[in-house]
Amino acid sequence: MDKNKKERLFNIIMENINESIQVIDENGKTILNNQEISEIGGMNNKVKDKNLSGKFPSLVEEDNTNKMEYNVPIKFNDGIVWILKISRDINDVKILYKKINKLELQKKICENDFKKGCYTFTDIIGENRKIKKLKKQALKAARTDSSILIVGDTGTGKELFAQSIHSASIRKDKPFIAQNCAALPENLLEGILFGTRKGGFTGAIDREGLFEQANKGTLLLDEINSMSLNIQAKLLRVLEEGLIRPIGSKEYVSVNVRIIATINTPPAEAIKNKKLRSDLYYRLAVVLLYLPLLCERKDDIMLLTKNFIERYNYKFNLNVCKISDKVKDIFYNYSWPGNIRQLKHLIEGIMNLIDNEKVIKRQHIEPFLIDVNKKGKDEKSESEEELDESNNSQKYKKTSTLPEKLSDIEKDIIIETLEEVRNNVTEAAKRLGIKRQSLQYRMDKYNIE
Repeated sequence: MDKNKKERLFNIIMENINESIQVIDENGKTILNNQEISEIGGMNNKVKDKNLSGKFPSLVEEDNTNKMEYNVPIKFNDGIVWILKISRDINDVKILYKKINKLELQKKICENDFKKGCYTFTDIIGENRKIKKLKKQALKAARTDSSILIVGDTGTGKELFAQSIHSASIRKDKPFIAQNCAALPENLLEGILFGTRKGGFTGAIDREGLFEQANKGTLLLDEINSMSLNIQAKLLRVLEEGLIRPIGSKEYVSVNVRIIATINTPPAEAIKNKKLRSDLYYRLAVVLLYLPLLCERKDDIMLLTKNFIERYNYKFNLNVCKISDKVKDIFYNYSWPGNIRQLKHLIEGIMNLIDNEKVIKRQHIEPFLIDVNKKGKDEKSESEEELDESNNSQKYKKTSTLPEKLSDIEKDIIIETLEEVRNNVTEAAKRLGIKRQSLQYRMDKYNIE
């Protein structure tokens, strides 16, 4: 390649790389640079320290100019030292780092949608006191083989707890099989649980039941109160003796299965209504776990919402960042009859229909929450609230002095922040950027309870 082509190629490369390149001679003069230099921060043709020899080790430093700089010494045979300065806008690096972290988080969250294995306790999201206590109890119960009864409304995460217990037990490498007892009629459920043998009835074949398939593992019986009392009696015998008899067989089969059962109504109510045998209840409820409703752990709502947004951002290739303050208020005050499952499906539904927007607003959630569609007399849309805020600004103008105006504004900001955090003074102080004692002083000053 001739000299002209090499120079042209070199110049093209210099002008098309993202980093700035600057070569400084022994006198501190810039003798070579590319266009990127002016874009990053307008480097001068001379550096501050002209005594360069031995003062430019190969290092990375970050300063207030938001640049990341690599200073590489170039030593010549005659002892002269030049400096190759490579710079990059630190903001680009930070953005890239955040994107990588976000993708890693989204990937981790989304893996549970595709993985074949069971959930673990790390998949149970929540900082609520009740949930943290339940996780500790369930983790302890995972050490043994005792039967467990999990009580909770639809959508509270009963199977998630059951799978997590299995994953933390010595049976984790053995099968985990779940069966919804409400999904099948009595005659079919019995054959599925205990298996069949050829000749037991017309068309019967030798087929292992769920107890045999789950041998040495865990069998989850979901909605045990939907199981007929007749099959409950047979299940009780299995729990007591560890033996099953497949339909059509005269012989018993020994099985080693841990039973975890769930129920979506209070056990006492189910026993009273003859939906659950009392003797089976006592045998199942060796360990009894009560899962709280979502409305009983409202401090986890935002944490769960963020998790679901991240999950569906990844799945749907979206970039939703947050929910509006009005939606937060609705979420905190909504009853959530479908619990966590309802919240998850709500976020999924919204993100199916949302345009290229980054904030979930009230109009996005209204089609999914019937209660929200019916506005009360005192409820206002977000646009109406914005108008109110404008009117409030006019209200401050009517106040006579500047200190009074500032006091009115400060009081309203404190009240609004306290409402957002459900009157948690410590959290409100953190959001306002002041000490808790300072916030308490202002609350007393403005008679805020």
